[in-house]
Amino acid sequence: MIDITTTALPEVKVITPRRFGDARGWFSESWNRNTLLAAGLDLPEFVQDNHSMSAQVGTLRGLHFQSPPHAQGKLVRCARGALLDVAVDARRGSPRYGHWVAHELSEDNGRQLWVPPGFLHGFVTLMPNTEINYKCTDHYAPECDGAVLWSSLGIDWGVDAPTLSDKDAVATPFDTFESPFDYEG
Repeated sequence: MIDITTTALPEVKVITPRRFGDARGWFSESWNRNTLLAAGLDLPEFVQDNHSMSAQVGTLRGLHFQSPPHAQGKLVRCARGALLDVAVDARRGSPRYGHWVAHELSEDNGRQLWVPPGFLHGFVTLMPNTEINYKCTDHYAPECDGAVLWSSLGIDWGVDAPTLSDKDAVATPFDTFESPFDYEG
């Protein structure tokens, strides 16, 4: 059993796998293609898994994307701690271009967020030593790597002065961003 919820951006999904618990803790099947297909969700093939840890509360990573021909979809989950995960529609011509959704992912709630290709992705940590795991639909390609300024879309990150990488601190504002993604209706 798996719960799949459509967000305000219909292509972005919240996926909550079932947990089985007892006195020892719990078990969850975090990824199963057949279970998702049976629930009506056909995700692309994943080719790479990533895992990062952010030591400080308020560490913000994003808003990141990888442009075609290596655009990435991501299935994101929090393995430890908690984070606010954000997806932004960056597809030119989309009726939701520039719109965003934010969902809390934590080790406690077990939620995952599906962020398709054509969407910007970012997160801010809500607890110390937060770990994020995500599956990607394409391999990392440095020549296609990009970022949009985290503060340029009016997203309520819950922090005013996050800890940022140099790259994220000087990223392109959304209003001057030339999106490499097209809406295909």
